[in-house]
Amino acid sequence: MDHAAGVAYYFSQRMFIDNQPGVVFAPEPLVDPLQRLMRLWSEIDGHEPAANIVAAIADRDIPLRRDLVVRPFTVNHPCRRHGRSTVQTLGFVAIEVRQKLRPEFAGMEGPQLVELKNRGEEITRTLELPLIAYCGDTAIGPWLDRPDVRNARVLLLECTFVEPDHVDRARAGYHLHVRDLREIVPKLANERILLTHLSRRTALRDARAILREQLGEEMASRLSFFMEFRRRGGRSGATEPPPRG
Repeated sequence: MDHAAGVAYYFSQRMFIDNQPGVVFAPEPLVDPLQRLMRLWSEIDGHEPAANIVAAIADRDIPLRRDLVVRPFTVNHPCRRHGRSTVQTLGFVAIEVRQKLRPEFAGMEGPQLVELKNRGEEITRTLELPLIAYCGDTAIGPWLDRPDVRNARVLLLECTFVEPDHVDRARAGYHLHVRDLREIVPKLANERILLTHLSRRTALRDARAILREQLGEEMASRLSFFMEFRRRGGRSGATEPPPRG
């Protein structure tokens, strides 16, 4: 509910302001339920906005434009659907795709390269630059070994629980606890790591203090809570996390 309750509103607002229909990428087993949800909302609201709900499949790239794709990947957060089949949660990484001249052709003139290309030679290689990775709800798992996640410029990493007595809650719900970051962060090469999904049981100022205590100042300096912002005048401040559920 806390993740998908706004889907119908998103589509309706795009229709309301005359934007093109929105697109939602969702795990394949959820496409039909979301479409049914839209039909039910249309019975309440009187209008059914155009809704593009597309199946996202792990490791099958979604092209957004010629030089940008989104790659879904499986994380460690199984969701049970009232005794029916388990839906595996997905993370997503936005990747810039560039074509780079192969080293063996460096220094050649344009006409030479055109001739090689016309003969069917592959003169370029594909270079992937991970930009932003978002893991969604997850526990520690194999997804942490993915180069596109570890090397993304920015990683949105869930950290639901930080209180010392909430470790069991984290394990039961397949969420991360702040203690897990001591294992995770040293493996990551991200320029910036933004922590998301903080439980409303903990105030943001207390979470920051616990983060520094658990990781130390140097490691904690690489991380920020997604809800933080800097006020005008140079003073640091933060919003409190919104209610969930």
